[in-house]
Amino acid sequence: MSKVAHYLQEHLSGEVTAAKSMRKYFSTDGGVFELTPSLVIYPRNESDVRKTTRFTWQLAERGRVIPITSRGLGTDQAGAAIGSGIMMVFPAHMNRILEFDGGSGKVTVEPGLLYGKLQQTLHTHGKFLPPYPSSMEFSTIGGAVANNASGEKTLKYGCTRDFVKSLRVVLANGEVIQTRRLSKRELNKKMGLTSFEGEVYRTLDSIIEDNKDVIDKIKLNVSKNSAGYAIADVKHKNGSFDLTPLMVGSQGTLGIITEAEIQTVPHNPKTSLIAAFFDDLQIAEKAIAQIRDLSQIPSAMELVDEKLLKFLDKHNPNQLKGLVSKPFSKLIVLIEFDDSNQRTQKRMAKKATKILNKMGVKYQIETEDSEKEKLWSIRHSAAAVISHSEGNMKALPIVEDGIVPEDKFQQYIVGVNKMFEKHGLDVAFWGHAGNANIHMQPFLDLSQVGDRQKAFKIIDEYYSLVISLGGSTSGEHSDGRLRAPYLKQLYGEQVYTVFQKVKQAFDPYDLLNPGVKIDVTVDDIKPLLRHEYSMDHLGHHLPRS
Repeated sequence: MSKVAHYLQEHLSGEVTAAKSMRKYFSTDGGVFELTPSLVIYPRNESDVRKTTRFTWQLAERGRVIPITSRGLGTDQAGAAIGSGIMMVFPAHMNRILEFDGGSGKVTVEPGLLYGKLQQTLHTHGKFLPPYPSSMEFSTIGGAVANNASGEKTLKYGCTRDFVKSLRVVLANGEVIQTRRLSKRELNKKMGLTSFEGEVYRTLDSIIEDNKDVIDKIKLNVSKNSAGYAIADVKHKNGSFDLTPLMVGSQGTLGIITEAEIQTVPHNPKTSLIAAFFDDLQIAEKAIAQIRDLSQIPSAMELVDEKLLKFLDKHNPNQLKGLVSKPFSKLIVLIEFDDSNQRTQKRMAKKATKILNKMGVKYQIETEDSEKEKLWSIRHSAAAVISHSEGNMKALPIVEDGIVPEDKFQQYIVGVNKMFEKHGLDVAFWGHAGNANIHMQPFLDLSQVGDRQKAFKIIDEYYSLVISLGGSTSGEHSDGRLRAPYLKQLYGEQVYTVFQKVKQAFDPYDLLNPGVKIDVTVDDIKPLLRHEYSMDHLGHHLPRS
């Protein structure tokens, strides 16, 4: 591999290294797997990306496959940011805001840009990008696009896919394309090209036309979904065609994104925040549904459960001092309204409190920034679980992104609790009440064979539960190595075959992040499980979830 490293360094502007220490550093991400790359590249520009992919394509044509994994800051919790071949790391150089139009709100960025940095810049112009993940301060825009990330504001505003309007993408053979919605006439021109781009458009159009009935079944009855490929969003009934939604959430398996044009929206920091304290899950489900159905939907409906509060009370009681009193409620749900019209905002908040009053639910409402921040700290306290450890026992992100239909929310919570009780585990959860999307991280010791086996039993039971409730295995973090084995069970054989054909159309030699979306089994990922879990590479930040 040193010959490959020397060759690439000679032809690229960015740095190339095969140093053992660097390869070790990039062998893990925020997930539980480990896979060491052969070399690391810090591309300085799109040309570096193009030259690298062209080089690996030419090697593949001669029978030698060196895969490429694109990486931001490695916060991915499902093993999508690790790989055995070339690790292409974007934050070092390709981290700029290239253009911002204050009138339209559109911004063009490079993939290595820190999400939090972009958000700060947008705030100074009265704008923001709503589907920010909890890891915003220590993750990249490229990672958010790759995973179709979302977060607390997704309830009202939607996921990353709803905001990405155009992409520059380097295909597996080194060709560069610009994605956007094409008219039927423009599509015909693309399909007439003799290049690999033309071949991709022709093949993908055939896949869609030949599998219309199957593709119509892809839509799941959930409020957001990042599992699989968004093939159903590519071709509209009017014949228009756009690869952008397909690329968003594809985790670098179809192409390597070098630029993204993203739509932003007006930001209103003057919000009304309600903290509702529920002692009955059935009442909570009913109240959440009624508030979600108001004429102006809340911008956020976030929850923490009783077990999280008890965990904090045991390990860091001062964190809850003055915020929550004992006995703890079964659920605390934070409901926020951010309408720019303050009268409308107050009216919606009042309607929400009427619903809570009618159901006998205690609540607290705040509009002052300092008081709102105190209430939000209840939700953000989930970070204490993630960063806590007891010897080798660590909170593991192995079952942390399931989403179900809103009317199955109570069944979901009850089912999760029963599952963990069966395994002798007491697990706290938190997440997005309005989307019925919750996160949890059980404490296990990966140095113990028994706990390693238990981890995979829990993984299998959890995703089977989510699928049985009509949900998706991934609400906002996409598949990665962790959830890819469950895509066939989630969508069925026919849809999965379509996904395989999509991957083959873009990446016939399986060069782009293999083992992350398609043709992955549980047996494939078992050998990759770490023997000790840590988030040391995120030590300079306090992780949030």
